[in-house]
Amino acid sequence: MPLWNPTAVTFTVYLLLMLGIGWLGYRATHNLSDYILGGRRLGSFVTALSAGASDMSGWLLLGLPGAIYAGGLSGVWIAIGLALGAWANWRLVAARLRVHTEQCGNALTLPEYLTQRFGDGSHLLRIVTALVILIFFTLYCASGVVAGARLFETMFGLEYRTALWIGALATIAYVFIGGFLAVSWTDTVQASLMFAALVVTPIAVIALDGSPAAAVAAVTAVHPTHTDWFGDLAPLGVISMLAWGLGYFGQPHILVRFMAARSASAIPKARRICMTWMVLCLIGAVAVGFFGLAFFSARPDLGAGVAANPETIFIALTTQLFAPWLAGILLAAILAAVMSTLSCQLLVCASALTEDLYKTFARGQVSQRRLVWIGRAMVLAVATVAVLLALDPSSRVLGMVSYAWAGFGAAFGPLVLATLLWPRVTRNGALAGIVVGAATVLIWKQFGWFDLYEILPGFVLGGLALVVVSRFDRAPSHEVMARYDAAERRLRAIQLGGDPSNSQADSPADDGADFGSGVGTARGNLGGSLGSETGRAADTPTAQPTP
Repeated sequence: MPLWNPTAVTFTVYLLLMLGIGWLGYRATHNLSDYILGGRRLGSFVTALSAGASDMSGWLLLGLPGAIYAGGLSGVWIAIGLALGAWANWRLVAARLRVHTEQCGNALTLPEYLTQRFGDGSHLLRIVTALVILIFFTLYCASGVVAGARLFETMFGLEYRTALWIGALATIAYVFIGGFLAVSWTDTVQASLMFAALVVTPIAVIALDGSPAAAVAAVTAVHPTHTDWFGDLAPLGVISMLAWGLGYFGQPHILVRFMAARSASAIPKARRICMTWMVLCLIGAVAVGFFGLAFFSARPDLGAGVAANPETIFIALTTQLFAPWLAGILLAAILAAVMSTLSCQLLVCASALTEDLYKTFARGQVSQRRLVWIGRAMVLAVATVAVLLALDPSSRVLGMVSYAWAGFGAAFGPLVLATLLWPRVTRNGALAGIVVGAATVLIWKQFGWFDLYEILPGFVLGGLALVVVSRFDRAPSHEVMARYDAAERRLRAIQLGGDPSNSQADSPADDGADFGSGVGTARGNLGGSLGSETGRAADTPTAQPTP
């Protein structure tokens, strides 16, 4: 393909932009807290869009439109379940987790929070949780690398392994360089691009074909059942699709976005931004699939490739409807979706290795500079394993990725909710919930009982195991209960409109300036050394005080 091809040029410019943002994150990173949690200084806008982008991945532009194209509007139940689950996660978990993780020793990762929450001096819970995250997310990362490779392979006719390395190296580079800040800032750009693509494309189809009513008539004429929201679904089928929303409570790469917010007071605005973005994007994705079906039903000579692979509906519509340069920009949204999720998963894995395993067992004091570079080394290590797994795209090990959403949701979802809402939960109850939830998902998937999505029985049985074991276990210590009560008091103070102990409360000026202030910080530190152990705590008023 010629180098001047509009799509190739657009993709190249986009990748260079991501690397540039990664460099800004590099200049603003001074310690491990900065590298794996952004120093807890994300405002509402970046918190919202980074949470949304890290969640949706390529499924939003490929999987969901493809499902609607192939099966009709019955596929909207997954979108509804996800929207409800995301909203509940923001309402029940986000602000509470932000406050409780800070109260629990300023925990930087989910395993560290659980260890502090239960006062687990043995670190057993931390190790188990970190290993579960590491195993599942490494497989997740392999899936993301394959998705990126398939995109480059399809768009540019590259050989699979060449495409694999191009897609992987682009993402690895800015995660390695800039850490959490780079990931969050690039996620914000990527979420904006995804939003634009999912708004513009269905509007263009409708403008070309006349009206939504005409599209409905065209689809009904060819596929009468595709306009039925229930289609051939049995009640359990609808329940299974709605149950996808339960997964949100246990996804580490989404939960860390809440932990990184500047303050709990930033959460309500972030929730409104994220849910608006998410609902509009989901509607746009459904519209791409449905109106795309109408478009190609009227033009069967153009839709042969889509009929063979429905997940290419967005790509096919974009190339048919728009001039090459605009099409290249919109197609970059697919790359944005893939990179946003892959980058978050790489960083969560690196955090588990660095903060929860290496730092836990390291002898003596380890400097912040060394920890940052160990974190970077872990990004490379996890990425290397993911690429090796992805070298064979048909490898059966990649099929295990289908367990990951349900596995995280069932293993960690009830536990996260319990630690925030029920002070009586115990460490042994937590371990029981993780084991039973994950095991139920694995077993249920193998047997496929009742055609019920495995997250639902896993979530219910894992939650029951957690409650039963906690009830029969020794009550938490006075220290653990006091820490929980202190977090709840602080949360209530914030909800009532103020928290004198919180130096990071959002102001209207700060709230919209996350990325701009980060750029300013990066520029201001051009003379500083990377990985300096001093600086941010003394240099910026938004630094998180050490408890």
